[in-house]
Amino acid sequence: MEEKVNEVILRNVALLSKQETAEEAMMPAGAAPLPSVEEVRRIVSLIKSIIFTDYFYKRQPEQQIKSYYIGVNMEELYELLCRQIARGLQFCDDCSDNDVIACSKDIALKFIDQLPEIKRLLYTDVEAMFVNDPAATNYGEVIYCYPVVNTMTHYRVAHALHKMQVPVIPRIITEQAHSKTGIDIHPGATIGEYFAIDHGTGVVIGETCIIGNHVTLYQGVTLGAKSFKYDANGNMLNVPRHPIIEDNVTIYSNASILGRITIGHHSIVGGNIWVTNDIPPYSRIQQSKAIDLSFQGGLGI
Repeated sequence: MEEKVNEVILRNVALLSKQETAEEAMMPAGAAPLPSVEEVRRIVSLIKSIIFTDYFYKRQPEQQIKSYYIGVNMEELYELLCRQIARGLQFCDDCSDNDVIACSKDIALKFIDQLPEIKRLLYTDVEAMFVNDPAATNYGEVIYCYPVVNTMTHYRVAHALHKMQVPVIPRIITEQAHSKTGIDIHPGATIGEYFAIDHGTGVVIGETCIIGNHVTLYQGVTLGAKSFKYDANGNMLNVPRHPIIEDNVTIYSNASILGRITIGHHSIVGGNIWVTNDIPPYSRIQQSKAIDLSFQGGLGI
């Protein structure tokens, strides 16, 4: 029996070690290591400890000590960013091996320069969630417990890297939040300040979506594409295809807003609605009244 076990294992190891044509076509050129999901997760964890230091690291009453710990985490963050950005750049057709290291260091430094703005935006998101939800008793509850804070931390980090044209890494970051919270935000989407998602499960925000300031979404909302365009060869074109949501809009649960349409500012979209046309500012869109089709006296059964 032991000989059979060895024979089966060795045979399949040999088969699986061969790189098939389809597998080879999906691999970037070269033999350098590919992105590490665990290191990318560590990058976001470090950023949370830097932005929400008192909540996710060590609360320090003295500014000098606090600065020391942030500096230590920043150094580790820089090293991880350089390594993972370089690995992501292997998927860039225009990047040569000689440029990858220097480019990754430059991008890592530019990203770190954006951390103060990312922090400012995230605290506006916390404020929006606290103001919008009467169940929130304090800011700590929002930061520790609300899935939108975790999701928006991942999104705002990923969006910054996406704007710097880093391949793969931004999608890994947002998908880590998606798998944990059920909120799916593409890193290419543009989201303004004071953004709130109540509950959150099932929310989908597409790549070319543009969302203004002070926008609130509820669970199950889809900001998606209605249709896709193709080139002469049948390849799907990456063109603006998701909604534009202007300032001070509230969209209630399970509404589907589809296509490159505009929801005007200060509008309210009710739940369970399918919207595929522009909505002017200050609109109130809701379902028609329910029709009672209940059976009477056993009729229709």
